Amino acid sequence: MVSARAPSGIKFAVDFELDAESYQLRRAGRLLRLERIPMEILLLLVDRRNEIVTRKQIVARVWGEDAFLDTDNSINSAIRKIRHVLRDNSEQPRYIQTINGQGYRFIAPIVNVSDNAIPLPEAPALTPSNLDVPQPYSLNEGGLVARCAPIANDTSLPLPASDDTDEARSRGPVNLQSKSANGLRRLIVIATAALLFGGITATIARFRVNKPPQIPNSRLMLAVLPFENLTGDPSQEYFSDGMTEEIITELGNLDPHDLGIIARTSVMHYKGNRVSLDQVGRELGVQYVMVGSIRRDANRVRVTAQLIQTKDQTHVWAKEYDRELKDALILQGEVAREIADEVQMTLGSNIASLRPRSSVSPLHYQAHDLYLKGQYFFNRRTSRDLDHAISYFESAAAKDTQYAAAYAAIAASYAIKGGYSGQSQTQFMPKARSAALRALEIDDRLAEAHTALALIAQNYDWDWSTAEREFRLAIELNPNYATAHHWYAEHLMWRGRFDEALEESERARQLDPLSMIIAADNGAILFFSRQYDRAINKWRMVIQLEPKLRRAHLIEGAYVEKGMYAEALSDIESHSEIPASALSWSAYVYGRSGQQAKAHHALSNLLQLNNDSRIDPMLVAWAYLGLSDNERALAWLQKAYSQHSVELVTLKVNPGYDPLRSDPRFQHLLRRVGLAV
Repeated sequence: MVSARAPSGIKFAVDFELDAESYQLRRAGRLLRLERIPMEILLLLVDRRNEIVTRKQIVARVWGEDAFLDTDNSINSAIRKIRHVLRDNSEQPRYIQTINGQGYRFIAPIVNVSDNAIPLPEAPALTPSNLDVPQPYSLNEGGLVARCAPIANDTSLPLPASDDTDEARSRGPVNLQSKSANGLRRLIVIATAALLFGGITATIARFRVNKPPQIPNSRLMLAVLPFENLTGDPSQEYFSDGMTEEIITELGNLDPHDLGIIARTSVMHYKGNRVSLDQVGRELGVQYVMVGSIRRDANRVRVTAQLIQTKDQTHVWAKEYDRELKDALILQGEVAREIADEVQMTLGSNIASLRPRSSVSPLHYQAHDLYLKGQYFFNRRTSRDLDHAISYFESAAAKDTQYAAAYAAIAASYAIKGGYSGQSQTQFMPKARSAALRALEIDDRLAEAHTALALIAQNYDWDWSTAEREFRLAIELNPNYATAHHWYAEHLMWRGRFDEALEESERARQLDPLSMIIAADNGAILFFSRQYDRAINKWRMVIQLEPKLRRAHLIEGAYVEKGMYAEALSDIESHSEIPASALSWSAYVYGRSGQQAKAHHALSNLLQLNNDSRIDPMLVAWAYLGLSDNERALAWLQKAYSQHSVELVTLKVNPGYDPLRSDPRFQHLLRRVGLAV
């Protein structure tokens, strides 16, 4: 291992000062942030200023001469970070010059060198503190990383077109040959599956740690953090997000009794945020995290992935995949499956495969591309975004008529469209049912399709036994699917089974701990079980974090039941994206608070809106309830029944309907929607 010597204080370019002893870089006295690997490389370059420093010398300085891993990306990333801090330009460098095919040279003039030179510390073994983890994630100081086995044969990969930078040009082909002098034990080279459309095979150099960590018998939790998009093109975010989702889905195939996988909704909170991995571990309640990055251009895609233990930031293993872009589907599937295999082998023999992966996959890259774009919009959960999502999902299904996941996504989008738009669901649910049945015809073990079908049976057919059966089947097929637990908790809530609902909601929360919609619906369970203070506290927390989440604004109902009318009206004013809903709630609150004139004014505007475009009749019934006009409220409830309003599922538990419960017509309506006692 090379041990460099450098002065403890070096000044260059007038206002920069590099202090090797304190391990700091300053500009005009201001401390600049530079991570461990970039700092090590900068110290080496400055120590050998005006000399060419090869990539091999950098590897020896930072990782050790006998280290085995593909360090090219790490070096490239470190050089970019150094240049960013120094405000240097690779085309017209003032500090670091790239020597094509050879290495790098520090060229800035030294202004002052301290006479008290001290040895630089010997390069440490690879530890979590100096791992080049893809940003925005960072590692704290912590445990040693087990070394990886060398590749015995000389295996080189061509330079990917996506890495067309001066750093890439300087390194030449990616060389995976490594000589081991310390008895490292393993050799793994896997020949991968034939590539899509070409039948061309590729060789992937795989490496693993020698000794996996000891795993306790208790259930483990793992989070796949959003893979970083390093393409430089924001329009490719959906592709890196899709890689994240594919891995989450594949890990969900492992036994959930021993391994829980955090849902996409929670991990996406960390997208673009600079947080430490120990913070992620605390917030998500996980023992392991997966981090990674994606580089992609018109011709090639490169994916890196790392598994890290959160308690001490131990680096468990890392991988890199380099493929032609036309093989992106195979790449996503391979990476996800191999990661699942590695997790199963690394985290213990108790973790078994729960079920075989579905053999149904998209036949066309374009179809999968469209599906990923649709998922991006679906997860934004607004009426307009759902329209975009449906368009992409339908295009994906048109490209590949055997793409079950696309049909399931169409079904889910249409199934929730009515609730997010305020429109009658009669125009959406037949399309949702058709898509769900088509998905199950293709793949009857797809949990997402069973979950969508359960929601249709519940909200449109009021077939509660079928809905419960489908929810349970979805959970059996994929116990790590948080949405199935979440929607099943709602199902139990509508039927007044509040204790069971809270238990199921907690299962959903464990799998998706940062999901605001799950938290908001937990508040709904508290509200409908008449725990108003607890519901208000829950919803206030959600609104503080996600002010526009419509579900949390059911807080208005809790305010009314507590007689807090001013707070209810203030909340209505804070979110008026759907005019019909705002007018309905305004009429209700004004009516309940005795402000009859304002209530009638809001009702008049609501009725005019209904004349212009058909809205959910439940909104009008709700307004009349606020005015204590039970006759008209019941009449509009009958209209809601004829239009299969999604809001009818609330009849049994919503305290707002208490004034109608003694009316035989209301009890008859409860029986018709399957909610009679």
